Amino acid sequence: MTTSEGPATPDSEPGFPVVSSSPAGTALPAPPKPRVGKVDVALGVLNGVLGDYLHRQNNTLATPMGLYHEGRPLLVEREALRAAHPQSTGRVALWVHGLAVTEAVWAFPAEPTTDYGTLLERDAGFTPLYLRYNTGLHISDNGEALANLLQRLIAEFPVPITELVLVGYSMGGLVLRSACHIASESCLSWLSHVRRSYSIGVPHFGSPLERMGTVVAQVLRAVPNPYTRLVADVVDLRSSGVKDLGVARLRRQDWEDTASPCKPLLPPPGIAHHLIVGALGQQGQWLSAMFGDGVVSLASASGRTGPRDTSPLFPPENVKVVAGIDHVTLAHHADVYARLRESLAVEAS
Repeated sequence: MTTSEGPATPDSEPGFPVVSSSPAGTALPAPPKPRVGKVDVALGVLNGVLGDYLHRQNNTLATPMGLYHEGRPLLVEREALRAAHPQSTGRVALWVHGLAVTEAVWAFPAEPTTDYGTLLERDAGFTPLYLRYNTGLHISDNGEALANLLQRLIAEFPVPITELVLVGYSMGGLVLRSACHIASESCLSWLSHVRRSYSIGVPHFGSPLERMGTVVAQVLRAVPNPYTRLVADVVDLRSSGVKDLGVARLRRQDWEDTASPCKPLLPPPGIAHHLIVGALGQQGQWLSAMFGDGVVSLASASGRTGPRDTSPLFPPENVKVVAGIDHVTLAHHADVYARLRESLAVEAS
């Protein structure tokens, strides 16, 4: 069997070896095993749908928030962190997944041991840390837990952290924004280490798919029929995290008082916020304008309330659109990593 450097495929990274065909009778090596097992992946889905219920019942299937390394829990303790990352530097990148998945979502399908974190460690020396959490809980609850976890990380990391880069995918970006808000209000020291953050397919103003589920439930409840109302109850069996995602509820008061509209949560100053947005078609086409990446609209992922919003949350020049890509693929695509790497290089120059 021979290897050669071939052209990059959509889910590969330039420079990865491409395996050529093997001679007849030569056994192919077993493909790399994913770092996260199928059971953990299934639990990620379960927590996204019913995570708040599991948490209230103290069910062991509820996922506790924590760092993970190669599919296993990583204690936020100095020796455990040193053992997992013996070559760690003071430059750290935190990777936060989205709804109903785990950190496995970052892995390239053709190379499950490779992801944006490992590539950025190779190319720029950022030690990757992967968060796993119960995505069915309120975004504000996860934000508070993450803010406290990062404060412990600053104290326990084996070398002094000089920079902490935050990278959130989908719901993960909202959890990071919530954590930054709490850190700012509570004067937590870890926030001073953050100079750059990255949002990948993040619904900064909510996701229309979740709002559709809310409307359907309200309409069904208005019908004076017990069966129809039962169906409405089933439709409304969405976790707190899913409901928060629909309108981007990032603070506790946002979901405690649902009668009042959510006020946009301004990002903390002093941090360069970069947004990577997916589009099903080419930018400017009706397909992209209407459906965005298939889950999050172009406007919401760009930090705008709509196409005509003249006061976006984030600088328009920091928004990069990747065309011809859906929401799931945003988490593991060579073009997305290229945008990520490019913006890091520009910031450093």
